[in-house]
Amino acid sequence: MMDLQEQFNQAVADSKSLSERPSNETLLQLYSLYKQATDGDVNGEAPNMFDFVAKAKYEAWAALKGKSQDAARSEYIALVNKLMN
Repeated sequence: MMDLQEQFNQAVADSKSLSERPSNETLLQLYSLYKQATDGDVNGEAPNMFDFVAKAKYEAWAALKGKSQDAARSEYIALVNKLMN
């Protein structure tokens, strides 16, 4: 059986070959879970308020502050699996 990191790596690969593009909300969720799983809590300054995409990504990631990297990996895997079915 694959360990959590291997499952996460597989889910990242699978996310790139989904049959249809997820909604923007789901893409933000994938992004924030990925960042939390790989980098931990958000760091750096929030982007300029006029850069709407970067600001949305930053805020989605910041909302996960305190979530463990393993928990983020598990949620990312579950979300990708749900999108594939």
